[in-house]
Amino acid sequence: MKNYRFLRRNILSITAALMAVSFTTQACRSPETAATATAPEGGTEQAANPQSGATPIQMWIAFTDYRLDWAREKAAEFNQQYPEFEVTVEGYPDYETLFDSALLASEQGNPPAIMHFFEAATQEIRDAVTPQGEPLVKSVAEAIDGRSEINGVPVILDDVVSAPRNYYTIDGEFQSMPWNTSSTVLFSNANILEAAGIEEPPATWEEVEQACEQILAIPDAPANCITWPNHSWIVEQAMAQQNELIANEENGREGRATEVFLNNDGMKNFMTWWKELNDRNYYVYTGTQRDWDGTNNAFLSQQVAFLLTSSSDTTAITESGAEAGFDVTASFMPYNQDVGRSGNVIGGATLWLLNGLDEETETGALMFMNWFNNPENAAEWHKVTGYIPITNGAIELLEEEGWYDENPNSKVASDQLAESESTPATVGVLVGNFVAIRDVVTATAESLLVNQGQDVDSALESANQQANRLLEDYNALQEE
Repeated sequence: MKNYRFLRRNILSITAALMAVSFTTQACRSPETAATATAPEGGTEQAANPQSGATPIQMWIAFTDYRLDWAREKAAEFNQQYPEFEVTVEGYPDYETLFDSALLASEQGNPPAIMHFFEAATQEIRDAVTPQGEPLVKSVAEAIDGRSEINGVPVILDDVVSAPRNYYTIDGEFQSMPWNTSSTVLFSNANILEAAGIEEPPATWEEVEQACEQILAIPDAPANCITWPNHSWIVEQAMAQQNELIANEENGREGRATEVFLNNDGMKNFMTWWKELNDRNYYVYTGTQRDWDGTNNAFLSQQVAFLLTSSSDTTAITESGAEAGFDVTASFMPYNQDVGRSGNVIGGATLWLLNGLDEETETGALMFMNWFNNPENAAEWHKVTGYIPITNGAIELLEEEGWYDENPNSKVASDQLAESESTPATVGVLVGNFVAIRDVVTATAESLLVNQGQDVDSALESANQQANRLLEDYNALQEE
């Protein structure tokens, strides 16, 4: 567990009073201060040789793997097409390091132009300020100011698919540029399902139980039936499916949230079902919170037949399953049949435009953000990773290429989000100190899983009290 510090609106310096909150870097997966500067500790520096007169544009992202390589390749392509700019992409191991570095760079007067940040901390980044007391970030819609193109680069905001568009539209304005967007999907071992006589993946909680009973009865059955990471994001998906709010003020969409609801019926329903699956030996807990890799490995080693996880792993899981000798089928996340399915929320992260940039730098940053997510690039990013294509143009391109015909698993997350109703619950919650609140949910789930006799209602009541104290403390800082 890590300590994470956010700069608040009442703070004029990074060295001033900061609030420490618990931070988790794997929300859903899965610098330099000038073009020739040295990246601070934690950053992965990209060598840059700006052409004479080229305006440097820095983008900092929380990836250090193949996704960083891909982003750098795209930056190099952009620089060739638009030599008046020199985009460099710096990678960080997690959002904590990136954000701290951005705050420090802001204090020193050399912030990046574009910063990558995950969805759960949207309220925090909107509350963050520069040492001069100005907002740290600027709305992309405000910066674009109604233009349909910027120096010949088409603006893609109007083409962004509904789920990320709705999430990052706050106070009626598109705030940031979606990039790596995901949802929660169910992966099934098709070979095990066939052996158990199951024709279709389970669509409801009840069907999951029925499938598990059949699977564990076959010869050479897996040790368990299903797994997923113990992470609050999974719980939030179940809340959205049941159209349950996590916070007041319409999930923080109609005003600053001042209360969270971790003890409502939707939460009780899911936690009770999860605990029952665990008690019946259908669900297997790896024993580690936020264990994305451990749960993936349990599925790929065929210790379980089902894996509920982020769609960002679709490409890797499908290919790894084939290498292990079994077919992987992706389907919608199962829902509570007694309530029905309203829809699912997004995960992942977005690109924020820093406030206070000079005109030329802001222009270059906006050009790159839109070019970076044009249909061709968005489609390629989807193929490489499994994140959903964030524009309708990218989806159309993939359909024309026959990509989905050859890779049907890749379309499941997009379809699931597209079929979701648009309600405050499915759009997603905006709440301060949400990462710390998420940790409360995760710890509560772990306690329920490892203590068979623990009562769900009392555990959630305690969690609700803890979470509301965290929110109250956070909001108090905003009022000072």
